[in-house]
Amino acid sequence: MRFSGNSQTPERGFSEAGARLAGMTATAGSPPAVKKQPELLRPDGSPVRVLVVDDEASLTDLLSMALRYEGWDIRSAGDGASALRAAREWRPDAVLLDVMLPDMDGLTVLGRLRRDLPDVPVLFLTAKDAVEDRIAGLTAGGDDYVTKPFSLEEVVARLRGLLRRAGAAAVRSESVLTVGDLVLDEDSHEVSRGGVDIHLTATEFELLRYLMRNPRRVLSKTQILDRVWSYDFGGQANVVELYISYLRRKIDAGRSPMIHTRRGAGYLIKPAE
Repeated sequence: MRFSGNSQTPERGFSEAGARLAGMTATAGSPPAVKKQPELLRPDGSPVRVLVVDDEASLTDLLSMALRYEGWDIRSAGDGASALRAAREWRPDAVLLDVMLPDMDGLTVLGRLRRDLPDVPVLFLTAKDAVEDRIAGLTAGGDDYVTKPFSLEEVVARLRGLLRRAGAAAVRSESVLTVGDLVLDEDSHEVSRGGVDIHLTATEFELLRYLMRNPRRVLSKTQILDRVWSYDFGGQANVVELYISYLRRKIDAGRSPMIHTRRGAGYLIKPAE
């Protein structure tokens, strides 16, 4: 898929583009699309952070959706000042930066950014495709340069490469998660409790995996929606409760419970007592 960067519409309509992102669907009334399990993680095991800086709201939304689908944590900014403030407070692992911003150009933003984050990878994204513009961006300290129109798949691939080369993220290597007698194999997608196989749907598997990657930690509905489902969940506010109930029927039925509700806070999983 290619996006023109035009301030009006992408080469395909925004709703269609968003709907076709990496196989995601956005049919009215359908369950929200499940995200990928993140391949790259921060040293503490949390998803990598990417700051998207562009003043075109439609472009920022589309990029953010694509990157969140990869399982990454995303924040966005529409001008240089907001970008610098977000970078200082949030400490991203990579920055996707437009050269032309309303308050200052991207090269100026990069210069100031380097004072606080000297090693953060920066991928320039711009309509300025002249050779001298590319040279200026790379000379100023940019790590890579993508011009509009661009391919979402290319942007994701370039960011992934920058993160790996910078050592900002580690490739996820563990494949088996264990909480008490509950075992989940991320490679084979097999789940068992006490040696008894449990058959889960794709969405149930992703939800259980997220809970098991955070044992004994209370996860809010918002966190679960943002991590397990696409960011725009179509107003289905009860989808988390619904799938938690599905999991309980399969995981806890006839056994000591492992999935617990903390009223007003969220859900957690822990070994049965």
